[in-house]
Amino acid sequence: MAKQRRPAPRVATRKPSRLASRRTTRRRAAKREAPPRRLASRPGGPSGRPAESVATAPASRPAHLDAVALYEQGLQALQQHDYARAADLLRSVLERYPEEKELHERVRLYLNVCERQAVPPDATPQTLEERVYAATLAINAGHYDRGLALLDALREDAPDNDHVHYMLAVVHVLRGEIGKAIPHLQRAVELNAENRLLAFQDADLDAARQDPMFRSVVEAASQVRRDRRAARGRAPR
Repeated sequence: MAKQRRPAPRVATRKPSRLASRRTTRRRAAKREAPPRRLASRPGGPSGRPAESVATAPASRPAHLDAVALYEQGLQALQQHDYARAADLLRSVLERYPEEKELHERVRLYLNVCERQAVPPDATPQTLEERVYAATLAINAGHYDRGLALLDALREDAPDNDHVHYMLAVVHVLRGEIGKAIPHLQRAVELNAENRLLAFQDADLDAARQDPMFRSVVEAASQVRRDRRAARGRAPR
């Protein structure tokens, strides 16, 4: 006899309430009827600055990157002490990218450094010692006219400087002007007696040694040398 099956139990299902059904229907309708969101923002953002539109952002970014690249090239030239090239590159940032206001502040800072370094220092001798040294270099290089001009200017500013008069005597002898050299040598000895012995040993004055006036100036120097030798010979051992 066949076994009789029992019917499967029914699962009780609750029908949604009318209130829940209305809410679901209302949300679906709102989604279908809501307008699409706009990507462009309003002219004024939360910070008060104009908000960039999607169309303008890609156009301004390449220009900014080019300005920064040019600025970095200027810094590299500055680090290599190529101040003229660095100044040209930094000025190009100011001229070609006027809208990069924040970058301009740093550009002007380094541009001032370049301009200060690009100006060569003043090589004109200033002090008396520097001017005498410049005249000595000119004479040693054979530029007697320049050396004489420098010494003549020095004599006007320092008429009682024995070194100036001594160097004037030297340059006149080298120019073959023995008559002009003797008064300066005499004045140098009057201002400083040590110049007498210096003239006795100076090879630059050899051309004047046969002049009687020159011998009278350095004669005392020769006597001083003989006295010193005699004193060393009498010194107890």
